[in-house]
Amino acid sequence: MNKFKTIIVALLVISCASDDRETIIINNTNLLSEDLENRSIELNSVIACAASDSQNSNVVEIYFYSEEGASNFKLYETNSVTVDSGNFSNYRFVDLETSPFFNGFLDRFIRSSASEQWIIVTYELDGEIKISQPIRTKNVSQPTTYSNNVAINQDITTMPIFNWDINSDVDNAIFFQVMSTLDNGVLSGTYTLENQFQYYNTSNVVLNITEQIPPALTSGIPYKFTVMDVSSDNWVNAIFTLDFIAE
Repeated sequence: MNKFKTIIVALLVISCASDDRETIIINNTNLLSEDLENRSIELNSVIACAASDSQNSNVVEIYFYSEEGASNFKLYETNSVTVDSGNFSNYRFVDLETSPFFNGFLDRFIRSSASEQWIIVTYELDGEIKISQPIRTKNVSQPTTYSNNVAINQDITTMPIFNWDINSDVDNAIFFQVMSTLDNGVLSGTYTLENQFQYYNTSNVVLNITEQIPPALTSGIPYKFTVMDVSSDNWVNAIFTLDFIAE
């Protein structure tokens, strides 16, 4: 799929199974600032966000887009949220493997922590290190909430309209919607500033990461709609998921 360098707050989140969780190894001597020395870098060029797991708020999932050809995915974190998030000397390397999410539509890291940190994701592409904006985890003070409280209007055949509540106008910056099959095959990925989306009407879409013209829904077939309420510091406040049968 085409990947975007434009930094926005975005997220797709589904709770992870316990088998996906790894033991975290933190290399205290390997700082982000040192890894960037004498390297060509591009700031704010990795779209990334994070959310707490639906069953265990001490588990945080970090989601990011990787451009085609990207490699050497890395995760860095600070000791606390009180440090300067813009100072790369405050970030230590966390040795974790990535895993595909939404059938590879996104990549993700999964980490366990009972505290909150700032997090940065990096990867390499064409000899350059791409760096995300800092992500402020809030798994202790504001765990991600999960709900299926999404209203659906199917008056227009195979073009359902979805509406959902905004938990807080102060915390919200953008919404990310994914229409998919029940087995997480992505049909469309869109961003709106409004708490409404119609498949497939892009009149209120501010960013569209759909690969191709999405297929029309088929009446009588089940689908899944997922929407993320994301804050300006890239924490996912809420996840709404609705399974429905197209009419």
